[in-house]
Amino acid sequence: MNGIRLQNVEMLYALWLLPLVAGMYVYASVRRRQALEAFIELGLLDQIKISVSAARRRWKAILISAAFAFGIVALSRPGWNPKPKKVERQGRDVVFLLDVSKSMLAEDLVPNRLERAKLAIKDCLDRLEGDRVGLVAFAGTASVKCPLTLDYGFFRMILDTVNTDSIARGGTMIGDAIRRVLEEVFDDQFKKYKDVILITDGEDHDSFPVEAAEQAGERGVRIIAIGLGDENEGKRIPVTDEGGRKTFLKHDGKEVWSRLDADTLRKMVNASASGKYLNVSTGTIDLGAVYTRLIASAEKREVESKTIKRYEEKYQVFLAVSLVLLCVEFVLSERKRRRPLNA
Repeated sequence: MNGIRLQNVEMLYALWLLPLVAGMYVYASVRRRQALEAFIELGLLDQIKISVSAARRRWKAILISAAFAFGIVALSRPGWNPKPKKVERQGRDVVFLLDVSKSMLAEDLVPNRLERAKLAIKDCLDRLEGDRVGLVAFAGTASVKCPLTLDYGFFRMILDTVNTDSIARGGTMIGDAIRRVLEEVFDDQFKKYKDVILITDGEDHDSFPVEAAEQAGERGVRIIAIGLGDENEGKRIPVTDEGGRKTFLKHDGKEVWSRLDADTLRKMVNASASGKYLNVSTGTIDLGAVYTRLIASAEKREVESKTIKRYEEKYQVFLAVSLVLLCVEFVLSERKRRRPLNA
């Protein structure tokens, strides 16, 4: 036996219940004695032949306590005979490039484009299979909110804080955002295994997004563009003043209407390597299904490889001992053995 390891060592805290079990048996014995004394005259109790064996009762208590202890040890999942095992983790690098410009407040999706996008990203996280994820928010400029990580809980926390105030500069510069991803998030070690999931309404202010997508394609980065918003009529952009009153964004005295620019997004994905465009428009989006279809099934690289010790679990041994002790306790009678009568 080479080393012992408990997979669930916290269960051993339950051994503190053993004194309680022993105390219950002692208390029961005292109560039985008191009950007998209440019905039998004091002094006669020791002269009466009682058929119950105190020694056998003690042995039954010991068997129950021992079975309880072995059961707890079994629950701690002991194991020994460790054997080395090589564990390899494969995955891709996935960056969510999220538009947080004011136009994402348009309510052609409920409750608005931005909140719907965040919900879709959270759904996608539930389907991830060992991929590293990052988050870049952009409007008039771009900011890396979460570098590539396997800590999905941390990613969710950062995603919850993202809103239209996350980027101080207004506007929409998709091309600059893609270039920021290439410069600050991805490395050049591999020219594949990289995806950018761009979620936007497609409006751009002369940041040359198609050229940026071509640059991404040259570096082996695939762009999956998700287009949100009404492509035809568009929607006004709601804003709330300090008094809580809802109005709509204006420019030069006229209300601003935001439309989905699907043409720009189509040109971008055509310029990148194996890019895909998904025109959600004002419909629903299952980003988890998109991940399963386009990313989970794609080629992955070995992200991490290490050798661990795998212990053979032997909880069955302790569980079997516990059951045997219970069976012995069950068949062990409390009664004294009767002596045969002399002829």
